[in-house]
Amino acid sequence: MKTIVLPIDFSERSEYLIDEAVKFAKEVNAKISLIHVAPLDIGFAIGDMGFQYFPEIEKSEIKEELLQLNRLEQRIIAQDIDCDHLLKQGEASSIILEFAEEKNADYIVIGSHGRSGMYDVFIGSLTKSITKKSSIPVLVVPIHDAK
Repeated sequence: MKTIVLPIDFSERSEYLIDEAVKFAKEVNAKISLIHVAPLDIGFAIGDMGFQYFPEIEKSEIKEELLQLNRLEQRIIAQDIDCDHLLKQGEASSIILEFAEEKNADYIVIGSHGRSGMYDVFIGSLTKSITKKSSIPVLVVPIHDAK
């Protein structure tokens, strides 16, 4: 069985990306390994006293993101596709590529835009970084065209 690594950012278009990854997984007889990379600065806020770290905010946010990953995993499993997930904090492209290598992934499926903003006009900066550095085939789903 093949393995697809599917980075998820919980943007509005994640549902569409999952649907496309599930279709592809069925076509190539693959399981899906979801990954979400949370930024290292989740618990930081800036205010009158400068930057402050609030560990309870970070813990709460990570807990919520794990719940979201669990829901997405169950949604994929309900469509008869094996699925697992991982949440890590750090620099997204490096972690995603390391995860794909660890999983011996056959493909990485990623959207052309996420919630990170408009880094590039046509392809998001994370997608650009992944496609430039990956030795694993990358399928880029054009999220901006999704309805």
